[in-house]
Amino acid sequence: MRRRPWIAGLFLLPALLILGALVVYPIVYSLYRSLLNADGSGFVGLGNFEEVFTDEGTLIAFRNNLVWVVVAPAVCTALGLIFAVLTERVRWGTAFKLLVFMPMAISMLASGIIFRLVYEQDPERGMANAMWTTVHDTFADTAPWPDARPRTDAPLTVTEGGAYLTRETVDAASPVSLPLVGIPPKEAAGEALAKKPAKAAGGKVTGTVWLDFVKGGRSEHNVIDQQEKALSGITVEAVKDGRKVAEATTADDGTFTLPAAADGARLRLPAANFAQPYNGIDWLGPALVTPAIIGSYVWMWAGFAMVLIAAGLAGVPRELLEQARVDGCNEWKVFRKVTVPLLAPVLGVVTVTLMINVLKIFDLVYVISPGATQREANVLALQLYLKSFGGSPDQGVGSAIAVILLLLVVPVMILNIRRLRRESRR
Repeated sequence: MRRRPWIAGLFLLPALLILGALVVYPIVYSLYRSLLNADGSGFVGLGNFEEVFTDEGTLIAFRNNLVWVVVAPAVCTALGLIFAVLTERVRWGTAFKLLVFMPMAISMLASGIIFRLVYEQDPERGMANAMWTTVHDTFADTAPWPDARPRTDAPLTVTEGGAYLTRETVDAASPVSLPLVGIPPKEAAGEALAKKPAKAAGGKVTGTVWLDFVKGGRSEHNVIDQQEKALSGITVEAVKDGRKVAEATTADDGTFTLPAAADGARLRLPAANFAQPYNGIDWLGPALVTPAIIGSYVWMWAGFAMVLIAAGLAGVPRELLEQARVDGCNEWKVFRKVTVPLLAPVLGVVTVTLMINVLKIFDLVYVISPGATQREANVLALQLYLKSFGGSPDQGVGSAIAVILLLLVVPVMILNIRRLRRESRR
């Protein structure tokens, strides 16, 4: 090397040329371009940087990047540590590690498409809301007939709160007919046939609630005919002077019976009978879009953290762990006082590596966030792209964002390099 350094330089020349073309030149050109205006025809100095720090969209991107840097690496590292420690003690640990690491084989673009479908608002399409609504509906009552409504010529009128109220008062002498429509026949296919109620004794009020429609048939309005289906489980209230005096629920055949107190009252079908079903959480709405995308990132990168930490855990001297147990430490103390301190260098490398990675996150945010909430999910790399190649491109401002992103990444890279050098000296 000392006698003939030109030989070493000759061998390094191809790598240096590639490094210069792919790394050094883009950095230098971005620095130069950040000082020019939108089309590159004039010098604006630090004007582009001033615009970056006064633009509301870019400030939102800064805020979101801070959330990413704080949350995503910490969660990935914590999960990786937990998985690595727990799977070391089970027979099927290797299979579990394989399953957790498998998402790393999927590209960011493909993962974004997967989670865009997972986070769909419609429970029929989005897996997250399908699971959430299933749990919710297990513990909460749902409306029996959310689409039901009366015809314009029906003896029911719509009140301000969404309930249906009879136009006239009812009496025990005449059974009440409460026909509804708006329900697809297939939804009522399993219901019993509607039954005309008999006059009840003792001044009680009777009636029927049914689907006043037959697919492919001609039915008479407001009359039970042609095999029309009953609507069971509907709450019927008797109201006098705005106050509920009696209540009943329709049976399987659609009939109901109210006590004598309902005589002379108006009947009301509360709005709760027709409330729309719970539709889950708006995962990609303004409030949750960033946490939702971070969740998809954790799904991908927790396996990466687990594999690196598991490799470090394999190098931990077992005698130290056994000695701690012999000295009376329980498993939690062994983990907290021995395992974690010995893994500190590995945990540091994993965390710093993930911090560098999330500072440049682009694919997941661009693919998962809908256009309506992309602003709330914005990050610096995406803002760089939008400013440089969006509807009104300004590559001067885009280059300024690229320079700022470089300045944010460089300190973390230097920290990582110093840590690696210290470890190599040991």
